[in-house]
Amino acid sequence: MALNRSASICLRLRPAFRALCSVKGSKTQGILTLWLPSRSTHGVVKAPLNTSNVCSTQAERSKRTSIKIYTRTGDKGVSSTFTGERRPKDDAVFEALGATDELTCAIGLAREYCQETGQTFVEELEQVQCFLQDVGSCLATPHSSAKDSHLERTAFDGSAAELLERWIDAHSAELPPLTNFILPSGGKSSTMLHLARATCRRAERRVASIVREKQVDATVAQFLNRLSDYLFTVARHAAVNEGREERIYRRPRT
Repeated sequence: MALNRSASICLRLRPAFRALCSVKGSKTQGILTLWLPSRSTHGVVKAPLNTSNVCSTQAERSKRTSIKIYTRTGDKGVSSTFTGERRPKDDAVFEALGATDELTCAIGLAREYCQETGQTFVEELEQVQCFLQDVGSCLATPHSSAKDSHLERTAFDGSAAELLERWIDAHSAELPPLTNFILPSGGKSSTMLHLARATCRRAERRVASIVREKQVDATVAQFLNRLSDYLFTVARHAAVNEGREERIYRRPRT
């Protein structure tokens, strides 16, 4: 697979990492630049890259780039954003990044359950996870320290929320009317999707403060808000598909 000069690629690394990758050079040789903001790895790492076969296995990529998972540069409780700015690890930006990372992990687990039970929206869940990678890139580029080139590269497309709305409408048309408060229930797939929905709400809360401070575009908050609605809808859809009963709220007797 040949790449044009200055083309961008995305490599899948461990789920705990978010990566922004770029290749510059000829069609067969270049420099791989990775941004890895995680609890153990961050900053900008450069390594030679042979781009003649970008779609190779992860093991082959690891041998080619020789990137270590640990760097020790975060041992004092600070980490780097994509802009190169050093911030404490409990900074609001990293809290938001961590919450969205937990969210994509929760969706990944729910997706595995849904795949086992033959749910029809498994590919949608995987696409959502890819959107969340883009959300992470945007969150890791706070406007206060970003250049125009940073912002252009990590801007989050607001049309993702519109796609979620279309999915919600399509799935809702196949569901019975909602007349009661629903408890997380309806089988493992449904319950895991409810857990992902609650995790999404937490991610939305973490993002709210940095959106108010204009550190990140409001499109990210809009997407997360719509995503929780989507996860609620497909949780119900999973229960219906499996013929499982959704438990409803009843006032407990005292």
